Amino acid sequence: MEPIPKKGTPERQRLIEAHKACMESMKGVAGNSVLLCETPGDTTVVTGGVHADPVLKRVLLRMRGESPKGKLIVICTKVEAEWRIARLSGIRGVPPEFVGDKIYTDEQEIQHDIFLMRLDELSDSYGFPEDYHEGWKRKDDNWPIT
Repeated sequence: MEPIPKKGTPERQRLIEAHKACMESMKGVAGNSVLLCETPGDTTVVTGGVHADPVLKRVLLRMRGESPKGKLIVICTKVEAEWRIARLSGIRGVPPEFVGDKIYTDEQEIQHDIFLMRLDELSDSYGFPEDYHEGWKRKDDNWPIT
């Protein structure tokens, strides 16, 4: 397996710039996809992003595969107007806690900030087989045992 690009490397900076370009091209589009629009805000023709960048695709897959405990999420505080970043507790019934006081008015901007925060939190070897654990079989994930 290939490691996640280290901090300060040109590959990591390229990865961040590719993600930012995708988020900029998606402004005005509901939801979030890491793709490049031929015309910003118009998803009629999309290219690039996770379709063309294997490193970006690999990093996003590892981020999405993280355990829910401690995962950063977007919470809409005013419908289609304001969003905030929160962190999941990983325990059923315990609400997420907001991270910081920043309020976003753009869906894509918050997605890029979460990407940067997650990227900083991941180790270079995150997602390697050595990190795997069987989750529900360990009985440490707060799910009821049936």
